[in-house]
Amino acid sequence: MRMHNPPHPGELLAELWLEPLRLTITDTAAALDVSRKTVSEIVNGRAGVTPEMAVRLELAFGKSAESWLAHQAAYDLWQVDQYRSELRVRSLQPAT
Repeated sequence: MRMHNPPHPGELLAELWLEPLRLTITDTAAALDVSRKTVSEIVNGRAGVTPEMAVRLELAFGKSAESWLAHQAAYDLWQVDQYRSELRVRSLQPAT
């Protein structure tokens, strides 16, 4: 069963690491060796966590890359569930 309205990984990044550690977007971007825009888009929910970013976050904050990707997958699946009934997909079955 999927989590009800899981948070975007960027929200977790901001609430669990950036705010408590008093890190700015600029400081975080420099530590991750990515652009400020990249971190800003993730923190503000406009971009997702890619596998490469998940590894960067693991190296910086210690939370596993798999965990970051699991949060992203949960968020993405919940978003799709919101319009699942509108998807026009035909069921395909193996020949018998």
